[in-house]
Amino acid sequence: MELLEIVLTYFRLLSTWVSTIIASVIIWIPVTFVLFQVLRIWIFFRAKRLLPHLRVPFPNGKKPLLVGFFHPYCNAGGGGERVLWVSIRAIQSRYENVRCIVYTGDTDVTKECILQKARERFQINLSRPNDVEFVFLKRRMWVEARPYPIFTLLGQSVGSLVLGFEALLKFVPDIYLDTMGYAFTLPLFKYFGDCKVGCYVHYPTISTDMLERVSQRHHGYNNASFISRSLLLSSLKLIYYRLFAYAYGVAGKRSDVIMVNSSWTYGHIQALWKSPERTHIVYPPCDVSEFLKIPLVKTDESSVFSIVSIAQFRPEKNHALQLTSFKKFIDGLTGDGSACNCRLILVGSYRNLEDLARIEALKALSKELNIDHLVEFDLNVAFDKLKSHLAEATVGLHTMWNEHFGIGIVECMAAGTVILAHNSGGPKLDIVIDHGDEKTGFLADDEESYAKALKTIFELDRTQRLKIRTNARESVKRFSDSVFEAKFLNITGKLFI
Repeated sequence: MELLEIVLTYFRLLSTWVSTIIASVIIWIPVTFVLFQVLRIWIFFRAKRLLPHLRVPFPNGKKPLLVGFFHPYCNAGGGGERVLWVSIRAIQSRYENVRCIVYTGDTDVTKECILQKARERFQINLSRPNDVEFVFLKRRMWVEARPYPIFTLLGQSVGSLVLGFEALLKFVPDIYLDTMGYAFTLPLFKYFGDCKVGCYVHYPTISTDMLERVSQRHHGYNNASFISRSLLLSSLKLIYYRLFAYAYGVAGKRSDVIMVNSSWTYGHIQALWKSPERTHIVYPPCDVSEFLKIPLVKTDESSVFSIVSIAQFRPEKNHALQLTSFKKFIDGLTGDGSACNCRLILVGSYRNLEDLARIEALKALSKELNIDHLVEFDLNVAFDKLKSHLAEATVGLHTMWNEHFGIGIVECMAAGTVILAHNSGGPKLDIVIDHGDEKTGFLADDEESYAKALKTIFELDRTQRLKIRTNARESVKRFSDSVFEAKFLNITGKLFI
């Protein structure tokens, strides 16, 4: 009897617990729905009072269509920013009744300064600059890596929601385009802002390669050695990554239009977002017209062996590998003084104090390797200076593992350098591939293979180098501005209906 009483008591408690949960769900579902609708209505009516001049009809009487671009680092001067400005230029050329709004965290500059930098760095002049408005966001630090020494992906993604909500409260557009990879803002603008949403993905926040690296316990810049050495920590991180990948996929699938910049990115977005009917490869715009003016025959090539790297100073760009590979290459040269004629020039922009600290660490590394007299850092250069560096360069160097695409690689190839890129991602699948069954450049993946490839290029005669340069220059025509604009307008057309 006692056992029966215990069982009956257990089931009574279980019944009470289940009933409480069911009652709570029944109550909270409609409450949550009502709160959601109230918040949407509040945001909608609030938006009507914000920046009213943007909603003023055009002189022809047409009501403006407002297109918002979420690009917190629009003044950074990298390849992603070129996509932003060419996209705006394309939209302005197609649609007369469009006003573009750029959400940016660059609060230390004015609209005029941002547009001037776009002109100087990318040679992009907008036909209607007065129809571009900037909404300056104050919480950009929420999406930077510095505040999140652990759970960085999660922290930055939650931070993007904070920044995205600030953007939403400051202005609600008709069409929302994320051009920087903050997928978690897509459902925010779709459901709370009632916007049509689209995105251009340069690099997935998390990829199946990252999952594989943690699973195999391989050390890397995003997988610390103390984690890779521990089976327990690696297992816990893998669970965290898989949960995050699922959430990332759920958010990304809210996009009405998905554009990716390479075959590599397409494969990973397909694996995580599973939206093949809405996903399209659109190679980023590479305006190489000015680079094509550089003579393929280098007049001073016999006197100086110049190696130029073009990349923002972000951790994943792996500039340290460039320095150590260059050191190994120099050490492998014969003692005839030829090493004295070699130069490594690191050209790139920086976004914040973290990047500046990284540059100082790289300078210290070059000194430690005793190659600082052969290495030059040139930061935030204007277009003319960039062109000058490439005109004098023999080799264009790239070292990022799984680079999503690599606009800098295309620019180097168009400028007539012999490209040496990482054997992965976009460079391997889309850019440094044979053209007409002829080589367009070289690929490597570690210090040994980079040093070996540099030595191979160093030993090529002028005719052999010229053949590779000519073929590489011919191959990059498929990455032009005009090809990008046509595809971009065709794919995003459904958002403007």
